[in-house]
Amino acid sequence: MKYKLIILTLGIMIFGCKNDTEKSDAFGNFEAETIIVSSESAGKILQLNVEKGQKFEIGSVAGLIDTIQIQLKLQQIDAQKAAINSRKQSIQSQVDVFEEQIKNLQTNETRISKMIKDGAATQKQLDDIQGQINVIKKQIASTKTQFTAVGKEMEVLNSQKLSLEDQLQRCFIKLPATGTILETYVEQGELTAPGKPLFKMASLDELTLKVYVSGAQLPNVKIGEIVEVLVDKSEKENQILSGKINWISSEAEFTPKIIQTKEERVKLVYAVKIAVKNDGTLKIGMPGEVVF
Repeated sequence: MKYKLIILTLGIMIFGCKNDTEKSDAFGNFEAETIIVSSESAGKILQLNVEKGQKFEIGSVAGLIDTIQIQLKLQQIDAQKAAINSRKQSIQSQVDVFEEQIKNLQTNETRISKMIKDGAATQKQLDDIQGQINVIKKQIASTKTQFTAVGKEMEVLNSQKLSLEDQLQRCFIKLPATGTILETYVEQGELTAPGKPLFKMASLDELTLKVYVSGAQLPNVKIGEIVEVLVDKSEKENQILSGKINWISSEAEFTPKIIQTKEERVKLVYAVKIAVKNDGTLKIGMPGEVVF
């Protein structure tokens, strides 16, 4: 009787192991969409407050690159703008003087016109006054043209200032997305240049399980389908998670070399990506299985 129970128990274990092995339809590893954050400015890194495993929100300032040269150029532009404003005031003062002269001449013009009627003045005197008025009006018009040149100079300086302010903002190392720091490539105090990688980050709130399916399995795999994802919980137990298929390769490829047996490596398969919410247990590179 005891012998029969042992055989029965072994049979159940073998059957259970066989079913558990054959349950999964595809295997793969978890990965994440990584972002390489690079420098947008040149200079010394004054601050860099990032460490591996540290999580940041989008828009957070993670560091600062030297801004002294940009600040000096901004001060220079402000001084040039102040000088231009001073020139504008000087031009306006000249115009005011000319206009006051015209008022005086116009008063004399009215007086001489009356005197001509009484025979106390000549037409030449009136013509001279009117000639002076016309000359001053032309001087006013000529002087006012300087406002156009000054305005153009101010536009150039404003454009240069906007460019420098943009460069100044690029000295602040900001996070382009919410995520966790995976790798750092520079240290505080080092020199950097535009395009030089500073650190790598990724969002770990949702990972992607990339698996490979055969052509025979492909008709049963659809984008948007909810599937069962299995990850190791212990040596004998699996943790069951829910995933959503969000990408299927349109071209077949040979099974990646990470597959151990040569027979499997020479098969043509299709890559499938499955988005899985991370409850904190999933890690990049962790193996996973899927049931379609």
